Amino acid sequence: MADLASNDIVGLVVSDPSLVEDAFEDLGASSRLKRKNAAHFLNQIAQVEPGVLAPRISDFVAALDNREAQTRWECLDALSALVPFDSRACDKAVNGAEVALFDEDSGPLHLSAFRFLSVFGATTPMRSQRVWPLLDEAIQCYHGDLEYSDMLSCMVNFTTGKISSAIKQEIYDRFEFDAKHAGVFSKKSQAILDNVTA
Repeated sequence: MADLASNDIVGLVVSDPSLVEDAFEDLGASSRLKRKNAAHFLNQIAQVEPGVLAPRISDFVAALDNREAQTRWECLDALSALVPFDSRACDKAVNGAEVALFDEDSGPLHLSAFRFLSVFGATTPMRSQRVWPLLDEAIQCYHGDLEYSDMLSCMVNFTTGKISSAIKQEIYDRFEFDAKHAGVFSKKSQAILDNVTA
């Protein structure tokens, strides 16, 4: 399905709620193409009207077991938008996100996994402790990759959340060198340091 303008998405959802139900049905279909198209459509809705999809978080979590990368990254991006609505339900996506995070065959997939984990981890100090080891490993694995700048942006946002003091220190230690010596990545690395020392 083609990308839709925000107001078009709202109009579709309001005028024909069955489209959302049909998309969730296709998300569990045997056809990869149907699953990918459904995930893309539902993610578009999640970016504009996430509250409409909040009752269906478990469907997105289940879809993380699919093999194709796009279905998973679309679902992870949708889940990132749904964390503020029900972070407890999103907890069940952490295992699927971890698998996706280290899927080196798909840059968009590991970026979406990183984004979800950083959004989820920023909700409580305990969750920050749970996800930081995964984020830290990904930072080291993907340093300099095409998605790395976006991963740093996720880290900037993560460090404005409710993260534990111990994790703040570990983050500081991880980015202290890059803030001074990482060239194009120095500015975002410094922003991360500023957040954890504020």
